[in-house]
Amino acid sequence: MALPEDVLKAWESCDRTDTLFVLVCSVFCWSIIPAVGIAYSGYCTRTNALAAVMPSLLAVTVCSIQWFLIGYSLAYGEGGPIIGDLTYIFHRNVLAEPVGTIPAVLFSFFQLVFQATVCAIAVGGACERGRLLPLVPFIFLWSTFVYDPLAHMVWGGGFLENLGVLDFAGGTPVHINSGATATAMSIYLSYPIFRSRKSVTRTPAHLVIHRPVNSICQLLAMISIWGSWLAFDAGTVLAFNFKSVMALCVTNLCAASGALTWMLITYVEVGRWSLDSCFMGAISGLIMITPAAGFIDTPTSFFFGIAGALVCRQALRIKFTDFARRWRWVDNGDTFATHCVGGILATIATGCFARKEVAGYDGVTEITGGVFFDGNWRQLGVQIVEALVGFLWSFIGSYVLYALIDCIPGFEVLAEDKDIVAGLDASQMDEETLWTETQKYYPFADREGDVHLD
Repeated sequence: MALPEDVLKAWESCDRTDTLFVLVCSVFCWSIIPAVGIAYSGYCTRTNALAAVMPSLLAVTVCSIQWFLIGYSLAYGEGGPIIGDLTYIFHRNVLAEPVGTIPAVLFSFFQLVFQATVCAIAVGGACERGRLLPLVPFIFLWSTFVYDPLAHMVWGGGFLENLGVLDFAGGTPVHINSGATATAMSIYLSYPIFRSRKSVTRTPAHLVIHRPVNSICQLLAMISIWGSWLAFDAGTVLAFNFKSVMALCVTNLCAASGALTWMLITYVEVGRWSLDSCFMGAISGLIMITPAAGFIDTPTSFFFGIAGALVCRQALRIKFTDFARRWRWVDNGDTFATHCVGGILATIATGCFARKEVAGYDGVTEITGGVFFDGNWRQLGVQIVEALVGFLWSFIGSYVLYALIDCIPGFEVLAEDKDIVAGLDASQMDEETLWTETQKYYPFADREGDVHLD
């Protein structure tokens, strides 16, 4: 049997150390996806806990298939200024050819984790009132028409990359995109225009605000997301060098300063420590550092975390106002306040504080720098354009796709009133049927006869 000489020759061209490094980072990063679902489960009431986890699992499964079919090609095919071509459809010829110093198939997997992570964050906009079935076509279509083009614009040779944006690991494709998508879904659920609106069993309404219910879920999610995000940013260098080490260090420092800032403000206000505040502060810090991890130094990252906590905490107050109640504003997962607002702030701040010296820590990257350290005022305008394009593209595209799915019989996106009141676990999750009121469970089955839970 003939050996695949071309593949093996391409593999020999790859750097083993860099490949192992990105491989390990990819494995760590994958755990962010279900961890996002666990975080949303912690936010939701007990009767919505399982239904809040499920969208993240749908995200990783549907995104994996979509990415294999067309996603990678649309994001990283040559194409044009907005979207890639179909060169790599069905992952054709995506094997050992080097992308930088790592195999193309590993680069593809690492970028798949990005897409699935963004999707898992975004679909949190449907928590506690959105049905799960419509999310399956939504995730596929959203990946195809929202995320992939935006990733191409910023990283795949599109017009934003050619414009000179500085977006290391996804201020716009990750955070602004996910925040705008979640916001679009939430607004549509409050003001549906198709079948969900016409249904007599569905009443679009504002949800009563409640505090996070399961702190253990928040703790587990924070441990996983914080730790894995270190690999997320370090691995984005796609090589094991000093820049990847620096990216890891500034990511941790920014998350830490954000967490401590948020916790201290809460302590001053109520006189007690809060796990939720630690979680939210760490997330705001991770959001702030994402686009900047390869461009700023450690002192700057410390202040990035403080700024992110202060701004996102103020944005979080919006959902508690009378304005939010009157206009049915629901942000149960705090996705708008953190990912959307924080992502916009981080994208613009990167243009202000990026340093060409730090960008060159890998011995390859050359940039003109940002406003304050390198006097490049043009970069500020470029970053603002990126943030605007990212928000509008994500919000409008997601709203249109969610609305179109709502037109299909059986795919109404808003759950029925009785299901929202009872909690979506009862109507959406099969596991909940194990513990209906009519069933009894005897741990010693021989005392009551054989018991089987079907």
